[in-house]
Amino acid sequence: MSKVTLITEKDSSDTFDFDEEELAKAVIGKVLEMENCPFDVEVSLSLVQDDEIQEMNRNFREIDRPTDVLSFPGLSYDTPSDFHSAAADAADCMDPETGSVVFGDIVINTKRVKEQAAEYGHSEKREFAFLVAHSTLHLCGYDHMTDPEAEEMFGRQEKALQALGITRD
Repeated sequence: MSKVTLITEKDSSDTFDFDEEELAKAVIGKVLEMENCPFDVEVSLSLVQDDEIQEMNRNFREIDRPTDVLSFPGLSYDTPSDFHSAAADAADCMDPETGSVVFGDIVINTKRVKEQAAEYGHSEKREFAFLVAHSTLHLCGYDHMTDPEAEEMFGRQEKALQALGITRD
């Protein structure tokens, strides 16, 4: 199983009734285990508000509105979770002090976690975990631009959450 080192930066005053870092590490670890990731990884997690994520969304995606989560992969893949094809990138993205691959960045809008949990009628923990799983799959090269891609990606994130006992209840 991949070792996950999480570097967290919180630029949000929102609070939750769970430990964001502990939950994020568990979800990232489960997704990487299910994807058979052979690397120890370092992931940066930023917890932000609407204004900061809107600026990032505008600068990196040319979409001038807030969103719930952004993902910035550190590796390139021929196909999703093809870690063999990503090995050359991994060697270039390795932290020489730890030996971990700098896997990517996850940016979560904590305001949207709260809003979407209420909208979908499930816990904030479930919504946060869902966004972490979703973003981790993006870091593994998955996307959801077509219906088949979306079906595969959403199925994988649901499997990971179920394996962790994080349900919609």
